[in-house]
Amino acid sequence: MASMATDIEYDIVFAGGGASGCLIAGRLAAADPSLKILILEAGEHTLNLPAHTQPVRFFTHLQPGSTTVSFNVSKPSPYVNGRSIVTPSGRCLGGGSSVNFTMYTRAAASDYDDWETKFGNEGWSSRELIPLLKKTETYEVTPNLPTHGYSGPLKVSFGGAYTNIGKQFLEAATTYDKTRGFTEDINGLVKCNEYGRWEKWIDSETGHRSDVPHHFIYNQTENKNLHIMTGKRVKRVIFEGDRAVGVEYVNDTTINPDTEQTVHIARAAKLVVISAGAFGSPTILERSGIGSADILQRVGVEVKADLPGVGENYQDHNVLFVPYLASEDAETLDGLFSGDKDAEEENLKLYEHGKGFIAHNGLDAGIKMRPNEEDLKILGPAFEERWKTFFADAPDKPVVWIGTVSGYLGDHSIAPLRKYYSVGFFNEYPASMGNVHIKSADDANAPHDFDANFLSDPADLVILKWGYKKSREFARRMGVFRGEYLPAHPPFSESGEAKGIKDASQPVDASKPDVFYEDEDERILEEYLRNYTQTSWHSLGTCAMKPRSQGGVVDDQLDVYGVNGLKVADLDLSSKCGCQHL
Repeated sequence: MASMATDIEYDIVFAGGGASGCLIAGRLAAADPSLKILILEAGEHTLNLPAHTQPVRFFTHLQPGSTTVSFNVSKPSPYVNGRSIVTPSGRCLGGGSSVNFTMYTRAAASDYDDWETKFGNEGWSSRELIPLLKKTETYEVTPNLPTHGYSGPLKVSFGGAYTNIGKQFLEAATTYDKTRGFTEDINGLVKCNEYGRWEKWIDSETGHRSDVPHHFIYNQTENKNLHIMTGKRVKRVIFEGDRAVGVEYVNDTTINPDTEQTVHIARAAKLVVISAGAFGSPTILERSGIGSADILQRVGVEVKADLPGVGENYQDHNVLFVPYLASEDAETLDGLFSGDKDAEEENLKLYEHGKGFIAHNGLDAGIKMRPNEEDLKILGPAFEERWKTFFADAPDKPVVWIGTVSGYLGDHSIAPLRKYYSVGFFNEYPASMGNVHIKSADDANAPHDFDANFLSDPADLVILKWGYKKSREFARRMGVFRGEYLPAHPPFSESGEAKGIKDASQPVDASKPDVFYEDEDERILEEYLRNYTQTSWHSLGTCAMKPRSQGGVVDDQLDVYGVNGLKVADLDLSSKCGCQHL
């Protein structure tokens, strides 16, 4: 056992400095500057660093060797043809809000209502939560919309550009799909199934990413009671009887694997708050003796509270961004993604005024889509029960998201140098659930025992098949279409109608019927999806807020069942997926 450092006492200790931890700690510190608050974060600071403030830099966080995210590797799974899903999660002050794609997206109002009506969480309905969402944002897109805020710290805009790729996606929707309309408020919470421009967490004046630490933490430098320690991993919660009184923490080993592992203690006079995300929060609980008794005993942890729900209900949007060849007049971010110096210099000049592709994420348009009667026939029996029990009576809940990205979201070093665009799709509410648990009782830096379990439910696979087919019809009808980048598409037979288009001088005619997929094409598409479906970074669910008898971990006050003085406050508290991510 490593030696203990001298105890330091605070009023509140936050185990994790991601989006939730920073937002809550920042608000508490601002409301009562006398509170002595500590945030323990495994990653490093993000203050004014271009990789975090310039929206287009999200790609840098996914590069091999990146230290701004943690790469969580799941067990190999037969449902994705033996692959291990690798899921990045934020590893820096601000967490996902400081490294994600800056895509602004909000849950359906009924998702919040479900918290109250289905799980008995009082005060968590859309009626109570929409005012809090409004308080957080300044919506710079359209004035006077009822579910948006106009005086909050986080800015929401369309970013510094509007590409012709985004425009042409909406134009293609006009001619291709006569059954769905358009909206000026695609994230208005109360309805879906309409096409529209997509907002971003970007300040329209500066072009900067609008993340949590710059607006809730770094703007309080005068508060000497708000303390941040970076490069620290929380090992476990310390209890006196049943009450949490502090945490043990050690150095993070991501940058330096050989860093010393002296165990330090931070004591909490009032409260310990775990806010370490879908991966960190359940594993801290388990090392603290809170979780399934079977799992804890298996790794040698003494059981403090038997909560079988800890680490269960793991969910994530399963996504593909499928690339297409674009015409030379297409407005894409490929130059910046591939490191072109001229593109960099040109856009830096625009960025000085908050404009250009550096103040952009490439995502200009999309839809949260629900199936119509014809679509339900295509989705078939594998989706029927899921539709009836989850979607049919909730018209604000979309089934699939489809949208464009003005560029190729793949390895530019192995793709031909040219312009691309991608059309992405993910299932909004995956039925497949995985889990996250500990492998070690003592090592806070040990990899998780993680099973993503993607596509284990047949309903998820048929949704993605539908998403590929729909997105392909849009992509082929866009004016910039010059073919499909075949290495990243299903290898359909050259003799069938579903075969790929290698080269094209113009888009497919808007009036042309949908591609027909033969039985063999369907099989090939399924294999493709199992081979290439990935994470969309939207991990949640592992500390569900619902009754203990239903596998809940926290109650509607975010208090952990079975102990006192301990809360879990994350964006992963939902037992379902609403995509309420910063």
